[in-house]
Amino acid sequence: MAVDIGASSGRHILGHIESGKLICEEVYRFPNGMVEKDGTLCWDLDTLFEEILLGMKRCAELGKAPVSVGIDTWGVDFVLLDENNRILGNTVAYRDSRTVNMDEAVYQCMPERELYARSGIPRQMFNTIFQLMAVKKSGLLKQAKTLLLVPDYLHYLLSGAAKTEYSIASTTGLLNAAAREWDDEIINACGYPRDIFQEIVPPGTCLGSLTPDIRKRVGFGAKVVVPAAHDTGSAVLAVPSVQEDILFISSGTWSVMGAEQSSPDCSAESMARDFANEGGYGYRTIYLKNIMGLWMIQSVKKELDDAYNFKALCDMAEKADIPSIVDCNDNRFFAPESMMNELKKACEESGQPIPQNPGELAAVIYNSLAMCYSRAVKELEQLTDIEYPAIHVIGGGANAGYLNELTARYTGKTVCAGPSEATAIGNVLAQMIYDGQFADVCAARSCVKDSFVAIPCFSK
Repeated sequence: MAVDIGASSGRHILGHIESGKLICEEVYRFPNGMVEKDGTLCWDLDTLFEEILLGMKRCAELGKAPVSVGIDTWGVDFVLLDENNRILGNTVAYRDSRTVNMDEAVYQCMPERELYARSGIPRQMFNTIFQLMAVKKSGLLKQAKTLLLVPDYLHYLLSGAAKTEYSIASTTGLLNAAAREWDDEIINACGYPRDIFQEIVPPGTCLGSLTPDIRKRVGFGAKVVVPAAHDTGSAVLAVPSVQEDILFISSGTWSVMGAEQSSPDCSAESMARDFANEGGYGYRTIYLKNIMGLWMIQSVKKELDDAYNFKALCDMAEKADIPSIVDCNDNRFFAPESMMNELKKACEESGQPIPQNPGELAAVIYNSLAMCYSRAVKELEQLTDIEYPAIHVIGGGANAGYLNELTARYTGKTVCAGPSEATAIGNVLAQMIYDGQFADVCAARSCVKDSFVAIPCFSK
């Protein structure tokens, strides 16, 4: 069973092999989102874990108890535990403003170029390394005995084993990209206590079984097998291709464009173009660029009181006639009070037509995303010296047909859309490889290719 938790919702997906094909079944879905506590944006982990247990109970009620369970989430956010394993403070979310100016404090400890040369992670203000500097300045870090990234903490609650999974560790800016272990020089330079960081384990590691208390609460026993706990790492494992040179967009709240590499690129040119070296299954390097993604359309949808679903917004965007383009990666779109107003102001300031209705707002977002994708493709091909024949769009954004068509048009490449539940599928695959149902990644991806229809979109 994959428990796949995103910034806006979570789901429990059961997977099994039937007649050589992977069959996935959603058994439970629940809402998620940031809440405001004490003036900061936070995650409600207590409620989140109760939802995880409710979904597991649902499996027992259906008579479909899984042999193993694994959890994936977004990256960078963490909990700090005290000497009694209780959470210290709030679990602050990455969109909170506490990291303002924390980059300057970190770079006083270690220059930006040296930091990138070691971690392969560019300056992104939400990264764990900057969040920890804010915690350090608050004084709370002195009380901490354990640091666990969000999925690591949830696995700990299920199994009692406190470990950090490799792919989620790679999002922190504190991992040595080449050694694939915590970078003691970075940690010591920043003045963070080394002993709070836990042993790093690769995706596909069994942490043991559900604790007796959890078994009693959910109604069954199961192994806890960590997938690529960072949702991007799990999604990439589910790319439906057995080719070596795979270009993908993991399309969700963030649009993550990248390719798998055998080793990291921590060069000055790579840093200048804001490419990150993150971890994937089998210690692969996922060489990627973060693009603001569907967060922009999600925010507009919410501001419109959910009067339109995503398909309706896509349809209206396709009919809209507005040429305006904005830079999706501009920090003004990261956490604005009003996404709609911010989009309008960005267009006005650049002398472009101002969107006047939901369709035009959606059109500006989708065209701007496709333009960002096109730029990122060109940069990636220059940096890797590889010309990619196609783009695999995986994740929830694979359902945005108009955006896929725009992506094909702007990039000049064939776009293959699907599977939309790639993250949950990749989570299940890691557990199945551990269980011996697939010999390796190639066999697992071949099964995905045979089990799910990828919709091709061509340049028009």
